[in-house]
Amino acid sequence: MLPKLFLLICFLALALQASAGTLLVPADTVSGKIPNKKVALYSAGIGAVYVGGLVVLSQAWYDKNTQTSFHFFNDNAEWKQMDKAGHFWGAFQESKGGVDALKKTGLSEKQAIWLGSLTGILLQTPIELLDGYQESYGASPGDLIANTAGSAAVLAQQLAWREIRIQPKFSFHKTRYAALRPDVLGNSLAERALKDYNGQTYWLSVDVAKFLPEERKYPKWLNLAVGYGAEEMVYNDPDANSQIGIEKFGTPLKPYRQYYLTVDLNLRAIKTRSKVLKTAFYILDIFHLPAPALEYNNRKKLRFHGLYY
Repeated sequence: MLPKLFLLICFLALALQASAGTLLVPADTVSGKIPNKKVALYSAGIGAVYVGGLVVLSQAWYDKNTQTSFHFFNDNAEWKQMDKAGHFWGAFQESKGGVDALKKTGLSEKQAIWLGSLTGILLQTPIELLDGYQESYGASPGDLIANTAGSAAVLAQQLAWREIRIQPKFSFHKTRYAALRPDVLGNSLAERALKDYNGQTYWLSVDVAKFLPEERKYPKWLNLAVGYGAEEMVYNDPDANSQIGIEKFGTPLKPYRQYYLTVDLNLRAIKTRSKVLKTAFYILDIFHLPAPALEYNNRKKLRFHGLYY
C-alpha cells in the first residue's frame, strides 16, 4: 500500500528537480565530460531533500507499525490497481525531472537521459525496502514493477524523441466514500487526495502537436488525454465492502473501473521569459486541470461531465 506521505516526497523531489532544470545553465564543457561541480550540486540537493523526506516518513508512518523480518506482500489485486498507477506516475515525474535537470548541468545528452531516467527507481526503491519490514504489509512486487515502468517510459521517449510527448498526469475530487473509513481513506482534504483512490484519476496526456507536421498549425497548448479511475472502494474484502454500502447507502458497494476521454492543457507550451513562471508551469503540468470529459465505465454506462477533475 502506498504510504500516506509518499507522494509528498515525490512533490518535494520534483520541485527541486524542476528548479534545477529551470535555473541551471549549460556548462561550457567538452561533450562527454562530467561537470563535477554542477552534478555534485544537483546530487547533494536532491539527496538532502530525499533523506529529509525519509526521516519524516519514518517518524510519521513506520514508527507506528510493528517491525518484522523483510518480506514481500502481493497487493496487485487491491484497489483496482489505482495504487500502481500512482507509482507509475510518481516514478515517471521524478525521472522526467531528473533528465531535464541533468541536461542543464553540461552532461552529454546521452548521459543525462540514462542517469536521469534512473531517478524514479532510485528514489522509490528505498520506500519499498522500508515497507518490506512492516508486519501489517510488506514490499510489493507490483509497486516495484510500476516504479520501473514509470522510469522506463521516460527513458523510451527520450531515446526515441529526445523529449516527452506522452505524460501521465493526476487529478482528484472529493467522494462520499472517504468518510466511511477515514483512518484508511483520509480525514482532511490533503489526506484524501493521497489516500482516497475513489477520487483519484490518472491520465495519459498526448502532445498532439508533436506528432503532426508544423504546417497543420495545431495549437501547441492543447493536448488530448485518456484517463483511468475506479469507485465504490472502501474495503478490499468484497463482503465487507458490500456490507458497508448496504448499511450506509441501502445498496451494496461493488467496485468498478472508469475510463475517460478529454482535452488537456499543455502548460509547458506556454511561452514566457519568467523563470518563476516556467518553474510553476513545469510543476503544475503534472496535474490534469478541470475540463469537459466523456466517461465510460464497465457498468456499460456512457456519461458526459461538463467539468471533470
